[in-house]
Amino acid sequence: MRDMGRSDDPRVQAQLDRLGSLSIQRDTLGLDAIQELMRQLGDPHKRLPPVFHVAGTNGKGSTCAFLRAMLEAEGYKVHVTTSPHLVRYNERFRVAGKLIEDARLAELLEQVFDAAEGLDCSFFEISIAAAFVEFARVPADACVVEVGLGGRLDATNVLEPDALAACGIAALGIDHEKFLLAPEEGVPQEPMAQIAFEKAGIAKQGVPLVTIAQPEQEKQAIEAVANAAGAPVFVASRVDGRELALPGEHQGLNAGLAIAMLRSQSKIDVSDNAVAVGLRTASWPARLHRLADGPLTQGREVWLDGGHNASAGAMLGAHFAGHKVHLVIGMIEGKDPASLVAPLAASLETITVVPVPGFPCHPPESFGATAASASDVSKAIDRLRDDGLPVLIAGSLYLAGEVLRLNDEIPD
Repeated sequence: MRDMGRSDDPRVQAQLDRLGSLSIQRDTLGLDAIQELMRQLGDPHKRLPPVFHVAGTNGKGSTCAFLRAMLEAEGYKVHVTTSPHLVRYNERFRVAGKLIEDARLAELLEQVFDAAEGLDCSFFEISIAAAFVEFARVPADACVVEVGLGGRLDATNVLEPDALAACGIAALGIDHEKFLLAPEEGVPQEPMAQIAFEKAGIAKQGVPLVTIAQPEQEKQAIEAVANAAGAPVFVASRVDGRELALPGEHQGLNAGLAIAMLRSQSKIDVSDNAVAVGLRTASWPARLHRLADGPLTQGREVWLDGGHNASAGAMLGAHFAGHKVHLVIGMIEGKDPASLVAPLAASLETITVVPVPGFPCHPPESFGATAASASDVSKAIDRLRDDGLPVLIAGSLYLAGEVLRLNDEIPD
């Protein structure tokens, strides 16, 4: 069972238990179930404030964080749904600026589960349906919606042109190969072109499709899908990373994508001043996030990143280049340890492998002959010599959520 967190409210706990029993995604992606579920619920996805829809392998969550910060800096009320959650399931539903309350969450999930009877919906389909029901019910000025997996066949892609302000595509990489690289007639055969094809599937007629600068092969795939859909394509410019609240050179791309999405559309106005404030105030936990001094860090410099693929490894390798760091890592089976460790190799002073609670994980030997192990993150940090070097905890967003809980940094 997936850890949804625990609740003292029995109605909430009952719904969390139901959610935890569902598969994350269907074995075969498709929109039939979510479309029928929307019909059963009265088509809430057709009654949303202007939606900014964001896809990508890496960076889509950060782009959503920048969008939210810029829109809120203008004074707008903003609905946001992102995934996965880090500590509490409630994090997936930011309703007019605030995380959903437990009592309302229980009512909402009961409503959606009742409507989904007999549809065999996945965890993500139930979650997105619940988000759209709540976003249609509560007044707000804009919505920010993060794609869960891929784009073309993702549950969020029930969104129709009239609801959309702009669509965006962040950095692309190889991930979720079982779903996104499955053989299919009429789909590009080269892996990165196929990934780009799937992500660009969120393109809609007349809706701006904004992308960061992509390699030529991915660029051509995106443009082909957009042209077929009748979506105008815009390419975002990088923002100087020194202007940003979120650390990491890569965040300049995500900030630029958010700005270009706002500037490409005409449904909601955002001033240059609000954009500037958003760049300085955006927050996105567990993505190259320096932890506060707390029960887990105890005065050490500790960085947290939920990255678990080659793109994340390249970003971390670039950020820590020229510096030594102690790596504490936990990685779920099916992910590639080398994709994260290899780009960091020159910076690694030590590697300590920890489990990801609730998931089968790679053993220490997957990370090289010198990797040590610890039973949990707290013990891993306690065992590191206090040599003044920073600690990087990485490899899984599920592990990142546990770290935030242990350090009393629960997202609100």
